[in-house]
Amino acid sequence: MKTIHLGKLFGLQIGILPLAFVGTLVLWIVFTVIARSGLNIPFSQALLMGFIATLLHWTFELIHSLGHAYAAKRTGHPMTGVTFGAMAVFALTHYPKDEPELSPSIHIRRALGGPIINGLLSIVFYFLLPLWRGNWFWIGMFAFIENLFVYTLQIFLPLGFNDGGTILKNLRRKSS
Repeated sequence: MKTIHLGKLFGLQIGILPLAFVGTLVLWIVFTVIARSGLNIPFSQALLMGFIATLLHWTFELIHSLGHAYAAKRTGHPMTGVTFGAMAVFALTHYPKDEPELSPSIHIRRALGGPIINGLLSIVFYFLLPLWRGNWFWIGMFAFIENLFVYTLQIFLPLGFNDGGTILKNLRRKSS
């Protein structure tokens, strides 16, 4: 699929795949259905909550990618860009095409950047939750759960395409 280039952010080329639009619509529908059926609220409120949850998802995906970028820059082997829409709802991080072979420890440090920043966000949301009232509590709970499970604890579930997969692959390389 052809990437739509949006420009640069913090020196990173930002792009979006057309599949991201489909993913956005699917997320909005799923989050709306969850809000409507789970919270038993009017459809208009559920639609708004679904939309806010979808925007938060993409915001957390960006923050996660910026965490990787920060960690990569600190290793001396920076990222070059981010493309949203991988598997419809995730982002791909890009590194220089001519990047030399890197040690496993550098790959691990770069892979940990995203989960660390989202782990910190999880802690912030956890402590802010008691301050939120009504439906905003559920938006805060969504923010806490998504940051904790989707972006932080996924490092313990190596799927091959996620940070956990990168870490496991490079731990195996390091031990051999």
